[in-house]
Amino acid sequence: MALLFGYFTVYVAFHIFILAVFNLTSANQGSGSVLSLLQPYDRLYYRGVRSYFNEDWGKAAELLEKSIVTKESLFRIRRQCHDKCVAAGRDAFNKLDTQEGSLWDLWALDWVQQKAECLRFCIGRSVTPAGQLPVSTDIEYEFSTRNPYNFLQVTYYKLEKLQKAASAAQTYFVANPSHLEMRNNIEKYRRMKGVAEEDFQDRELENEKHWVLYDSALQYEASSDWPQAAEKWKACVNETLRQTEECRVQCVVASQRLPEDRGVDSVDGVFERAAALSLSLLSCQQSCVTQVATRPGRISAQEDFLPTQLEHLHIVQFKAGDIRGAVQTLRSLLLFYPSDKDSIDNLQLYYETLGGDTESQSTPPAQEIAKYVNRSLQEKKLLYFGMESLDFSFIDPDLWTPEDVVPESLREVWRAEKEKMNEKMKEGEQQEEVDDSGFFAGGPIRQVGVTITMDDEVLNGTNRVVLDGVMTEKECDRILQLATAAASAGDGYRGRRSPHTPHETFEGLTVLRALKLSHDGLVNQSDARLLHELGERVRILLHSYFRSPSGLFVSFTHLVCRSAIAGDQEGRLDLSHPVHVDNCLLEPETKQCWKEPPAFIHRDLSAILYLNDNFDGGELFFTNRDAKTVTARVKPSCGRLAGFSSGPINPHGVTAVTKGRRCALALWFTKEKLYRDMEREEAEAMWAADGQSVVKEDEEKADNTANARSQATERSKGRGRVTGGKDEL
Repeated sequence: MALLFGYFTVYVAFHIFILAVFNLTSANQGSGSVLSLLQPYDRLYYRGVRSYFNEDWGKAAELLEKSIVTKESLFRIRRQCHDKCVAAGRDAFNKLDTQEGSLWDLWALDWVQQKAECLRFCIGRSVTPAGQLPVSTDIEYEFSTRNPYNFLQVTYYKLEKLQKAASAAQTYFVANPSHLEMRNNIEKYRRMKGVAEEDFQDRELENEKHWVLYDSALQYEASSDWPQAAEKWKACVNETLRQTEECRVQCVVASQRLPEDRGVDSVDGVFERAAALSLSLLSCQQSCVTQVATRPGRISAQEDFLPTQLEHLHIVQFKAGDIRGAVQTLRSLLLFYPSDKDSIDNLQLYYETLGGDTESQSTPPAQEIAKYVNRSLQEKKLLYFGMESLDFSFIDPDLWTPEDVVPESLREVWRAEKEKMNEKMKEGEQQEEVDDSGFFAGGPIRQVGVTITMDDEVLNGTNRVVLDGVMTEKECDRILQLATAAASAGDGYRGRRSPHTPHETFEGLTVLRALKLSHDGLVNQSDARLLHELGERVRILLHSYFRSPSGLFVSFTHLVCRSAIAGDQEGRLDLSHPVHVDNCLLEPETKQCWKEPPAFIHRDLSAILYLNDNFDGGELFFTNRDAKTVTARVKPSCGRLAGFSSGPINPHGVTAVTKGRRCALALWFTKEKLYRDMEREEAEAMWAADGQSVVKEDEEKADNTANARSQATERSKGRGRVTGGKDEL
């Protein structure tokens, strides 16, 4: 294959150039049955938007949906035709490595012409000539930001198709998590009759499977379920490779603009034009790395996305006992970073674990990873050559690119850029965390008997505090009795295994549920009232201590008990609750915390009020954003309150409860009145209603009681319901 490799650069340029010419030619030729072919999806979208602004809701919904479906169909047809035409021109291609290959330029042209003819015919059978033309960058942006779903959610709302409106709203919001209006719309849909939780579907989920697998793998890893984590990481790697390949195919098959269409005036000859076009294709394919590694709704990609997955995979394979698999995965990772000391040390450890199993020790890297790396390196060499010799512009998406791929004349600039990036990353790791929550610890504690046990300095953080004496021993006993009495009823958990670990059971009780149980005579009403009053007590304490400049509302109150399962604690390594942040999604690898659903982004302040200490484990601990470096620990005891701001400044978790039963009152607070705990108000209204029935039986009650009752009743009229999330600290 020496001859074939020697001519690689030139005939790949011819390949792309001829394909582009044939794409443009086919796009300008007519077709017999245009009506049955795919129309341009950008034209359908523009017509749909026009109908939207004309308030022709039925037509707008039809055209906007057609634009989405047509775009999906176009991409699918391109992929199918690409696969069908793989073998086209294979005979001419094979002659490049034979004696007849001396006419390599003609055989290369024969190969690309046959391939182009196959693609032209295949795509032309399903897509109109206009539908094959490139769309504008404006349309690309509209669909990449999912704006069609923004129009659709309003359109379906106007048509009173609320389930479809909810789905469109959710799909748009996933890619636009900072869009406050859409967030409010989703909350309104949740309160509307006929809309169920399953209606909030992300319609673009098919293109995000690798992120679903990524998050699932992290969850299994956090709970120390190594076999399941290994399975999910494998699936994630495979899906990432598949998504990358799909993106690369679209770069090849989609109609390409010729250099003069790109404003390149200095490209004159056929070879120069072919080279410019082929470099554009290779740059497009390299950019697929960034595209696949960028979550919906985020601006920047996750660096080293595929190597990061391989690093996770070999570790969980080792912990799951699959040493041979760990060796193969680690060898695959070393293709990206051959001299990484930690990886080399880990490989030596795996060899020692295998002992005399020489066959497993010699396991080669995964074939698909080796192909991925080799292909990427060849493409980078061509692109850097284009930068050096043809004044081509290219941004390398990878951190792992070896220096020897970069031409000598470009290395000085390349090294400077890399050094600048490394310094920036180091600065990011070293810089002090800044809390933008608006809270400032150190305010007064006015409740008699409450003392500050630990502050920011002792807890090694910002906006953290531990207070003692918030409850008396008697009050702790009353709430513990309430938890015991309600354990079999609860609010849905009912002593099931914890959602975070299989080694513990989990029970929960809300204020409203406690009140209803008291009405049924299952718990004391005074204890239910105390549960409610404790939330207000904590709110007043923390509002003062953290010097909140605005109002502070209780967002959710949850009495939670975790019990160790006897006989199921030996060798336990997991946590009772993995490290997390209360109002954003923590990514320890990137140290980013994304304020988007399913995180409770409205939460501003978090608190845990402990009820007992007669158990083993169950300590609260704080970490840095890496979720590994522990900065402080808090040991539970009756009446002890831990309070902290809910944002990324305070990642935290709970150590395993290995013996006994740990009970605590978890509370969250918000500055936004919209997200106050409506269950508390419903409970207050029920208490007010009880007061009304008492007044009817005793006509001598004072008028001010009736006035208070009427105000409470008025507050409850026409109120939309926003339910709190049942997660816990």
